[in-house]
Amino acid sequence: MAPYLDHTLLKPDATPADVERLCEEALAYGFCAVCVNPALLPVAAALLRGSKVKPVTVIGFPLGANATSTKTFEAAEAVAAGALEVDMVIAVWALKAGLLDRVRADIAAVVAAAGPRCVVKTILETCLLSQDEKATACRLAVEAGAGFVKTSTGLAGGGATVADVRLLRAAVGPSLGVKASGGIRTLTDALALMDAGANRLGASSSVRIVTES
Repeated sequence: MAPYLDHTLLKPDATPADVERLCEEALAYGFCAVCVNPALLPVAAALLRGSKVKPVTVIGFPLGANATSTKTFEAAEAVAAGALEVDMVIAVWALKAGLLDRVRADIAAVVAAAGPRCVVKTILETCLLSQDEKATACRLAVEAGAGFVKTSTGLAGGGATVADVRLLRAAVGPSLGVKASGGIRTLTDALALMDAGANRLGASSSVRIVTES
């Protein structure tokens, strides 16, 4: 399980000491990545340097309602600070308004700012979307050059579901990653989501999950 898990800490009161503990756990268990808030990314990047664990941060988090220029600045800053992946919240408001070109351009701008060595995961916030909107968001992410579609921030009242992961996997096919996040607390949760098509999981309960496995 460990290589499929992004060990995550995105609480507003997280401290450098908390991130140090997170990185120690990630290194000990062999997690895929550590995902932290942008201000704490340099702490994680320094501790993970030379290891196989990837430093990851979030862009436009948690609402996705930032200006595109703000998101691209965040992405460039993240890469400069050592991020190998960034998880960006799409312009959910624009998707709901039917402004599809704007959603696509927003993603594409972040992909360009992140550059070829940094993978962009697009957070769709599936709990706010209709089935058609979820499929459309996946199509736009593919067209914009993202590397993953991701279910949730975990902060909008809903998290990853098996049904949503199945839909996302069907929409993007085998070529793109699917990351499930939000409410994944047990090995049973993790296995069900992976069986549905997720090939990455974001969780703050990573240690519990791998201990159960």
